[in-house]
Amino acid sequence: MHTCPLIAILRGLTPDEAAPIGQALFEAGFRAIEVPLNSPAPLESIRRLRAALPREVLVGAGTVIYPSQVREVADAGGSLIVMPHSDPEVILAAKAAGLACTPGVATATEAFAALFNGADALKLFPAEQLSVATLRAWRTVLPQEMRLMPVGGVTPANLESFVTAGAGGFGLGAALYRPGYNASRVSENANLFVACFEAAVANQA
Repeated sequence: MHTCPLIAILRGLTPDEAAPIGQALFEAGFRAIEVPLNSPAPLESIRRLRAALPREVLVGAGTVIYPSQVREVADAGGSLIVMPHSDPEVILAAKAAGLACTPGVATATEAFAALFNGADALKLFPAEQLSVATLRAWRTVLPQEMRLMPVGGVTPANLESFVTAGAGGFGLGAALYRPGYNASRVSENANLFVACFEAAVANQA
């Protein structure tokens, strides 16, 4: 995540697409990929991504809502748990299993609770409703080392505004990948996001 703090959200990915799309993302610079558990055969896609990509890439699951799902993801080779909510039982299960965990938070109270329960980063969800102003306010009170990652409605066009407000990374969904996108289309989108993120960070220097 320090190399490229962008998480690819591959909702709807099928196992047969996993390896070529994962490779396209890796070549573009992505080092974290999640397969939401409401995708077709998500655990098999995680297995194939893990087998196809270097160990430096975090591969895991999104839309993890139950503690029992954490073990299933770990058994499939996953090392990342991304949640739409901030249930402490899921966070604690992830940390007990040795997995990185990014819970979804929508209030400062949820953000601090997730932090105290061991979250590795915080997913601001849905970012398009929480707004840049919310992120800026949270950044003033949350520890600077805690990475805040907007998810939901992030595009190449609005990414810089979130970086300026203090975003330390992003989860990228429909603007990066949708069911039916081939590896070439994903590669094009991924390279655009990486270029926009790097430019946004450089502009803050």
